[in-house]
Amino acid sequence: MGWEPIETASIDELRSLQTERLQATLVNAYENIAHYRRAFDNAGVTPGDIRGLDDLSALPFLVKDDLRNAYPFNMFAVPREQLVRVHASSGTTGKPTVVGYTVDDIRTWSTVVARSIYAAGGRPGDLLHNAYGYGLFTGGLGAHYGAEMLGCTVVPFGGGQTERQVQLITDFRPRIITVTPSYCFNLIDEMERLGLDPAASSLEIGIFGAEPWSEGMRAEIEARLGIDAVDIYGLSEVIGPGVAQECVETKDGLTIWEDHFFPEIIDPETGQVLADGEEGELVITSLTKQALPVIRYRTRDITRLLPGTARTMRRLERITGRSDDMLIIRGVNVYPSQIEAELLQIDGLSPHYQLHKGSDGNMATLTVKVERVEDATSEDAAGLAVRAEQRIKTMVGVSTTVEVVEPGEVPRSQGKAQRVVN
Repeated sequence: MGWEPIETASIDELRSLQTERLQATLVNAYENIAHYRRAFDNAGVTPGDIRGLDDLSALPFLVKDDLRNAYPFNMFAVPREQLVRVHASSGTTGKPTVVGYTVDDIRTWSTVVARSIYAAGGRPGDLLHNAYGYGLFTGGLGAHYGAEMLGCTVVPFGGGQTERQVQLITDFRPRIITVTPSYCFNLIDEMERLGLDPAASSLEIGIFGAEPWSEGMRAEIEARLGIDAVDIYGLSEVIGPGVAQECVETKDGLTIWEDHFFPEIIDPETGQVLADGEEGELVITSLTKQALPVIRYRTRDITRLLPGTARTMRRLERITGRSDDMLIIRGVNVYPSQIEAELLQIDGLSPHYQLHKGSDGNMATLTVKVERVEDATSEDAAGLAVRAEQRIKTMVGVSTTVEVVEPGEVPRSQGKAQRVVN
């Protein structure tokens, strides 16, 4: 069923492999990275104290500031000369986080992405249009190398030049597209603007990641583009795309490749480990990375761990949002994906929206700016806004002001969408 036998191995075989790899990772981190040596010593633990997966909670967390403080090359377990590539975050909120890869790390990364594309329905020989951004962002090159390892033919387009992308999709006839969900809508809109029927394109599979998206957005993409739309998950700090992947035969959450990444769910306030099935913050420990092992890395992503279905390994529920992206509006916790899910239930509203956070005295307010669809009349705008406000109040529990605007008035992104504007 899977691309590799370990995907459907027994739980006992998987746990044995995880334990062996965890112990090797802890020794590598402790002996070669000053941060981990200090952190373990301060916690009063050594790698030898961690005899199994259940002992992980004795170890301290790794957070993004730890990586920023090690800028640029002080979190690597190998000499810089042994790295074959580095990537980095944008650094828009401070120093960027820098990640590095050995030859074996690149091979591991390519393997988990190849496994992901296979789980999504891709096969050797497929033509894959890669619209993830190339460069320091891990999305483009991560998808590219994984697709090549699987045996796909890759069109390495990257982001932007939307009309040109549509032309090549039309001419080259790819079966698979890798892209952010928000930018996919840009491509669909452009196809329609050019008089093309998106559902008549050659595309059959879309692998969507890099930002949270809702079931409503999946349904609209599938309906308009005529494809199977599946979710991929990853973070540059952990490795990049390919940490987890939704299987096309079930579409019921993301199978996390547990032979390479061990997951925990914690209470984001207390740090306490929660049982499978409880919602909280995802924490990941890498099991096979050489250059930059991550041990109990707090991803800030909110989800749940569920039993495996299509594969032995456990699943992540669709990411609800990030704990640091959560809005608190008049005492109600709100994630952008919750608003999105309700907007997409209303005929006449498009998936193009932004949330504008403001204040009324000491109270936070939220204005939702959303585009109407092309064929809705301008007279519908007031009624659509009222319906959206009522639905969000009923389903999410927060009062908002909804502004329905004309098509094209919400800023478009060439990659990850900016959903919240302060």
